[in-house]
Amino acid sequence: MPHLHGVTVHPDCRHFRGDIPCRPNKEHDYQCAGCPVYAPVQQRILLIKLGAIGDVIRTTPLLRRLRQEYPGCSITWLTLTPAILPQQEVEEILRFDFASTLQLLARRFDVAINLDKEKEACALLLQVNAGRKFGYTLRKTDGVPWPHNELANHKYLTGVFDALSQQNQKPYVQEIFELCGFDFRGEEYVFDTHEDKGYDWHQLPQGRPRIGLNTGCGDRWTTRLWSDEKWMTLIEKLQQAGYAPVLLGGEAEAERNQRLYAATGAAYPGTFPLPQFINLLHQLDGIVTQVTMAMHISIALRKPTILMNNIFNPHEFDLYGRGQLVQPDKQCVCFYRGSCQLGTSCMEDLPAEKVFAAVQASVPVG
Repeated sequence: MPHLHGVTVHPDCRHFRGDIPCRPNKEHDYQCAGCPVYAPVQQRILLIKLGAIGDVIRTTPLLRRLRQEYPGCSITWLTLTPAILPQQEVEEILRFDFASTLQLLARRFDVAINLDKEKEACALLLQVNAGRKFGYTLRKTDGVPWPHNELANHKYLTGVFDALSQQNQKPYVQEIFELCGFDFRGEEYVFDTHEDKGYDWHQLPQGRPRIGLNTGCGDRWTTRLWSDEKWMTLIEKLQQAGYAPVLLGGEAEAERNQRLYAATGAAYPGTFPLPQFINLLHQLDGIVTQVTMAMHISIALRKPTILMNNIFNPHEFDLYGRGQLVQPDKQCVCFYRGSCQLGTSCMEDLPAEKVFAAVQASVPVG
């Protein structure tokens, strides 16, 4: 047991920081000697998932399994979007930058997992000191991202060959579980609803099932966009059937949502910072969306999700038995393309009636 000038110190405790007082010391004045919440770390795990917010969200089911497989573990998560992670569920959340990389390379982990093919993430897995490694590393000879072991081969290959990606029938979450050597057992996302923030949603419709309509899809894959006319038809059908449509989106969707609000009277609460937007989705009974950040949030919040998809492999998405995936009546020929090869997106061949029927089946009125 380490001592400094006769004072007992537990640097192996999950609460111990070393640079500032730990939370139990700050809140209860506990000290290491005789501390009632002393929790020695059994294994240290590094999880590297830098990428887009949605991809970070849909990696969180791994947290549940890591806790099972490595009892008493301490998890360090390196990411570009620390704010999206559940702060109470991860011992150490680091923003990917030079300072974080420097200190990670000076430490030792029992397990290191890299789920990104970005070269900087692969280089870190290559260099970090860890007893066991999973995911993607960097080939020293040519600087190419590469599977660290055979477990990563499937997910690696579906990312570099479109034909294999189209043939894939495994959801993303199952793929990353298998990449880590686990079988997927339906583990749910780990996510913060931000309900404790006390946001006031008095402006939302009352007494009817609230159906969120996420009308945008970002500017990378614009082949996913649905026309204003389709949204208006869906809104009218929802209103007539006793639902309360709620328009969702960020600054990029604000102009469109104002138009739809003016034309239909559907509720439009506005745009919000991310935690408040998450909590807004938490107030809804179902969510209609394309493959966007809102889709990942909806699934994480365990909402019935009506997912409109055209350019992605539908097997990639696991709705956990809640909601439905709907696709255009015409076969999409623009797999993972940002612009339509035929000039007019096949999303125009997704009838509003089809989406409406999926809402009725997923969120019955009354």
